[in-house]
Amino acid sequence: MSESEFNRGLLAFLAEATTPFHAVAAMCRRLEQAGFERLQENAPWDLASGGRYYLTRNDSSVIAFVHGRSASPAAGLRMVGAHTDSPCLMVKPNPVKLRQGYYQLGVEVYGGALLNPWFDRDLSLAGRISYADSAGRLRTALVDFRRPLAVIPSLAIHLDREANQSRSVNPQTDIPPVLALHDASDPPDFRALLREQLLREQPGCDVSAVLDYELGFYDTQPPALVGLQEDFIASARLDNLLSCYTGLQALLQAGGEESCLLVCNDHEEVGSLSTSGAQGPFLSATLRRLAGDDTALAALVEGSMMISADNAHGIHPNYADRHDDNHGPRLNAGPVIKINANQRYATNAETAGLYRLLAEQESVPVQSFVVRTDLGCGSTIGPITAGGTGVRTLDIGVPTFAMHSIRELAGRRDAHDLSRVLARFFNHPGALFPA
Repeated sequence: MSESEFNRGLLAFLAEATTPFHAVAAMCRRLEQAGFERLQENAPWDLASGGRYYLTRNDSSVIAFVHGRSASPAAGLRMVGAHTDSPCLMVKPNPVKLRQGYYQLGVEVYGGALLNPWFDRDLSLAGRISYADSAGRLRTALVDFRRPLAVIPSLAIHLDREANQSRSVNPQTDIPPVLALHDASDPPDFRALLREQLLREQPGCDVSAVLDYELGFYDTQPPALVGLQEDFIASARLDNLLSCYTGLQALLQAGGEESCLLVCNDHEEVGSLSTSGAQGPFLSATLRRLAGDDTALAALVEGSMMISADNAHGIHPNYADRHDDNHGPRLNAGPVIKINANQRYATNAETAGLYRLLAEQESVPVQSFVVRTDLGCGSTIGPITAGGTGVRTLDIGVPTFAMHSIRELAGRRDAHDLSRVLARFFNHPGALFPA
């Protein structure tokens, strides 16, 4: 796949995947189009040699794998991991606020969001709702308004002359989005609004009443190639849907001889401790099932490797002093191996060495990132997966600006380069780590 074709697909995926639920739905559609068969966790699995399969949990995490013809999963898996969630503003359970004649919704900050860029953006709303049908049965469905319906207006500088020097954001009082003008004597019914939207998206849907929801606001500005020479990709949710798409494209290129797996977990931005997060049992339960028994599971773990793909901090030209002198990754200069002596990243010399070998075979440049010694280091699903499964792990990512902003920036070439190396990893013949 050419770089331009890859990026067209990436931009389309980013626009479609407005929430973790929509990301998983979009990935499942692409998997099914490529011949992957859906499995259920509560049903028997009849796996064929060379077969392609996927399963989901909570509608927000997905595992897809190829059952190798020459080597079964019990002999070892080539694995890539990413996460489907991004920092955002989630709607509270009783959200309606009527103040000064305006209809607003109360929101809770999900993850470590950079809040200032959320002001003065055209926002829409998407997520999952649960509802009762006419027979009183519980159902779920996805909704996405797909149009600007809210904004968080900035306070004018005339009313805060120190805004450019010292303004901070109070997440309780400063960021409830404005939806409309409204008379307080006639409170709006937010759940009725959701019911109308569900019927608009799915005409004829048997919905008696909306019961609850998991909804987040997002920026409606579409992803784009930007820059004088279109060197950059600008979009919401690059962290970490870029890695989800990159891993997916690599898996779709798997030849079927070797066993390989992609896992995209929810809830990384809030610690990963959930039924569908990397600190939950989704991956480990799948590995145990693929192995068959404890002895085979031990062999699987020993023969496997996980590449945890999550965005890296590119060196910002205006803030170069925030990086270590010798570890400032540049955009479009190659994927970044992420290293931390205190195990905030799971990379070691063995896993980094294998990646460098594969990258050299693909003529893909490699960079390294180590956080400044006087700054704290973030983390990924890498150490969580390594600690929970015992599988050798590498942390790597595409260099990015403005991580956790409502609109992030990455290089045009890096994701395509990473996907090429991951595809070689999935197709690497024989043992990854020969005795």
